[in-house]
Amino acid sequence: MLLKFKQLISGTLIFLVITSLSTTKIFAQTLTENKALRQLFDKYYEDRLKLFPIDATSIGDNRYNDLLPNDGSAQYREQLHKFYLKYKNKLAGYKRGSLNEADKISYDILKDILNNSLEAEKLHPEYMPFAQMVSLPLTMGQLGSGRGNQPFTTVKDYENWIKRMAAFSTWTDTAIANFRKGMKAGVVLPKALVVRLIPQMESLSESDTSKSLFYGPVRNFPAGFTEAEKSRLTKVYYNAISAHLLPSYKKFTQFFKTEYLLHARTTSGLSALPNGKAMYNYAVYNFTTLRKNPEDFYQTGLKEVDRITNEMEKLKSTMGFTGSLNDLFTFMRNDKQFMPFTSDAEVIAANWAVLKKIEPKLKELFSIVPKTPFEIRPVEKFRAAAAPPQYNESSADGKRPGIFYLPILDPTKINVTNWALEATFLHEAIPGHHYQISLQQEDSSKPKFRRFAYYPAFSEGWALYTESLGDQLGCYTDPYQKMGAYGNEIHRAIRLVVDIALHTGKMTREEAIAYMMAHEALNEQVVTAEIERYMAMPGQALSYKTGELKIKELRDKYKQQLGTRFDLRAFHDAILKGGAMPLSVFDSYMAQWAFAQH
Repeated sequence: MLLKFKQLISGTLIFLVITSLSTTKIFAQTLTENKALRQLFDKYYEDRLKLFPIDATSIGDNRYNDLLPNDGSAQYREQLHKFYLKYKNKLAGYKRGSLNEADKISYDILKDILNNSLEAEKLHPEYMPFAQMVSLPLTMGQLGSGRGNQPFTTVKDYENWIKRMAAFSTWTDTAIANFRKGMKAGVVLPKALVVRLIPQMESLSESDTSKSLFYGPVRNFPAGFTEAEKSRLTKVYYNAISAHLLPSYKKFTQFFKTEYLLHARTTSGLSALPNGKAMYNYAVYNFTTLRKNPEDFYQTGLKEVDRITNEMEKLKSTMGFTGSLNDLFTFMRNDKQFMPFTSDAEVIAANWAVLKKIEPKLKELFSIVPKTPFEIRPVEKFRAAAAPPQYNESSADGKRPGIFYLPILDPTKINVTNWALEATFLHEAIPGHHYQISLQQEDSSKPKFRRFAYYPAFSEGWALYTESLGDQLGCYTDPYQKMGAYGNEIHRAIRLVVDIALHTGKMTREEAIAYMMAHEALNEQVVTAEIERYMAMPGQALSYKTGELKIKELRDKYKQQLGTRFDLRAFHDAILKGGAMPLSVFDSYMAQWAFAQH
């Protein structure tokens, strides 16, 4: 879930001057980087890691692996406010116009991050601490299993996790207290989402400690540990899991079942909440980086649904299918030929086969390739029911690979057209998120806060854009995979419609499910999980199409402007070298790139 680019960022700034005599002169001025500003960027990054130690762990910075801040507490929120305000004031001390182009981009990105973060505080996100999609309780399961981002290679690593387990008890109590504050304020989750949360918490509260997911590191000690170390850590882990983790998950289970569920709302979107309109307007900006009326995204979604539907109708005709498009969807949902797998291993192997297919063609579209290793794994069972296919970035040093996770509850029910297997691989893996994120992280010329930045509209926009490269990469030769690719694309267009509709009161959960079912080939179970995802993460679904359309807009614009000087591979390289940024900054960056091609 995350990207890259560079070109005119060498420190040379080109000015175009139109004289009064209508003659054009080009002057080159070399501006060195502002060292003081770069130091500010570095200090911001370092100070932020202390406040967000889980982020540090995710990029392989192990200095804070023992910390788990109580981020829902008033004390922490005040600390965070002062942090953002401090750096906003410091950044304002620099004159943007005097900076070179690389520093201007970094300046603009950091300014956006700080303003965005300060704006979010006013909307009390702590009143709904988490939902079923993304949460610290689920992240704890991933980290504590021994197969996630938290390392378990030394005794110190094991001791670090013990401290995090202990801190989770306090975090749990604060989260429940904040849920209760939300109940008093009338700011609560939809009941349909709370119903999904309960089995998640139950699955992580396994009563037999030795069978707990969190016992994984004890069952798999590194070979170099002594027997004494193993014995001591086994006892400490057993006690910590029993004393901190399992009681916390049981507490969440009891709270959601007997208290919160009774107060959860029957409505679907934010518009039903006090100040819900402001909350959603912020969510739209947060995930698209654009200050646009939600209705504009809704209308774009409707137009895209119509356009892609027409493309699907054309393909259906060439396939010789005589029924309606909905008849074709039903056939693709249910026919056994599209469910060929009998084991998890076969699902994984089919995805590796996509990589083998596209490898010969990648060099025609990209001249840069990440060094970071890559793996494909099944999603852990405790979260597979609510998880879509997804990418987990590597550690900064590349020692932990980038991982494409596939949710596999029952391999015999995985439908290769519903999943659009080829298009999904291009998006989540290569050349989508793995290229984008890995190249960004590998670029040591950037300030660290940019190397590890994530802007959904840019990142998800890039990943969706790469799906459209499937024909050029040798994919979609099977018409059903091509239809699946259209299904992926229309799915993202439908998201614009239903996300806006859910959160502005145009549609209920049930109406959104019906709309999605009528326009694509996904089964009802998958569609329901998708709609509930949008309910839990307002605005996130808008990022994909918004970013993709921006990339295609710029590609077409510069292809027309540059004519024979336009090179698609250079265009892709420029995007990947630049890194994640707001779309307004992206516009400026690509304008510089295009100017350099003249």
